[in-house]
Amino acid sequence: MTQKLILDAATIKRWRQDIVFSEEVLGNTYQFHSTWGIFSPESVDEGSRLLLEHVEFKTNDDCLDVGCGYGVLGMVCAKKAPQGTSVLVDKDFVAVDYARKNCAGNQLHNTEVLLSNGFSAIGNRQFDIILSNLPAKVSKEQHYLYLYDALQHLKVGGRFYVVTINGLREFIARTFKEVFGNYHKLKQGKTYTVAMAEKLE
Repeated sequence: MTQKLILDAATIKRWRQDIVFSEEVLGNTYQFHSTWGIFSPESVDEGSRLLLEHVEFKTNDDCLDVGCGYGVLGMVCAKKAPQGTSVLVDKDFVAVDYARKNCAGNQLHNTEVLLSNGFSAIGNRQFDIILSNLPAKVSKEQHYLYLYDALQHLKVGGRFYVVTINGLREFIARTFKEVFGNYHKLKQGKTYTVAMAEKLE
């Protein structure tokens, strides 16, 4: 019984420590710190990887990662668009803390990380690229707000990229056409679909 208590205490102590791992994304290696309670804490999730594979970057793009978690999408944006600024936002203060730590630890100085409920902390800023790993378990109203806010915060010619579970692909196709007037399905895999809309005017 005593041995079991010692093992449990050791396990709990280990679980309280940062999860640290390195992964290669689009040809660059990043070190990530995360913790339990943040999405996909032990590895870069499949949906984010699929999304990033279909984003077209220019070196001076200003990018916005909405719902950044511990920072994967925004960090890759910062690396691929070193002459632009990548802004990472999340409504979870723990995620924001880890995203800041990861941007600093990977020497990504062209980043800003903000605590924000959706786009609430963005002000009037506009971006060339906005991207998000859209959560499946939020309301229809929340998805619409994301789309309308993304349209408002894109420069003309800017692009909004999302990855969703396949069950949302028809909803995304319909609402992109409704809000942006266009919809481009870039990739449909077994589980996830990557889509893009462009601000035309």
